Formats: sequence, structure tokens, C-alpha cells
Amino acid sequence: MRKYQDMYEMLEKDMRARQFFEELPAYVRNHISTRAGNVNSYESLRSYAENLLSGDI
Repeated sequence: MRKYQDMYEMLEKDMRARQFFEELPAYVRNHISTRAGNVNSYESLRSYAENLLSGDI
């Protein structure tokens, strides 16, 4: 699993993560952006998004 400094670096360098992020609903993208420092891999992005979409957070 590739780790980045933060979400912004990941979205800049990982096209798969960027595409996934851009396809998320706006409220999910906004919520994830508030925790950008904790989202440093594609796997953490997917996990966080899935939790938000299922209402766990």
C-alpha cells in the first residue's frame, strides 16, 4: 500500500484515487477534505468514503 503525506498529495499523484474521489457525492468529499491529513492512501480513502456512505461516521 502506497502512503502519501496527505490526501492532496495522493490526489495529485494517484489517478485512481483522484477518479474515485471525484465520483463521490459532494458531502462525502467535503467531509473527507476536513480530515485530509489522515487520508494518505487509496485504501484509507475508500474505507473512509464507505463509512460515510453507510452512515457510520
